[in-house]
Amino acid sequence: MGMGGISIWQLLIVLVIVLLLFGTKKLRNLGTDLGGAVKGFRSTMKDPANADEPSESESETSQESLAESAEDADSDSDKENAKV
Repeated sequence: MGMGGISIWQLLIVLVIVLLLFGTKKLRNLGTDLGGAVKGFRSTMKDPANADEPSESESETSQESLAESAEDADSDSDKENAKV
């Protein structure tokens, strides 16, 4: 028996369902965005004086993730239009 009465098999089934619903690309983008947010939060907590100005690497990363999100949205809408 695993955590709180949930077995490892039940967790694996949930993981497979999540992967099928969202796909690996969206989950990877979500992880990247979450990691960038945590990194920004930590840097803000260390030095609040520079909190107003994001570093160059953070702004490049956010621009890349925005571009990937826009591509995902375009491909999703194209798939939906093809179904109709």
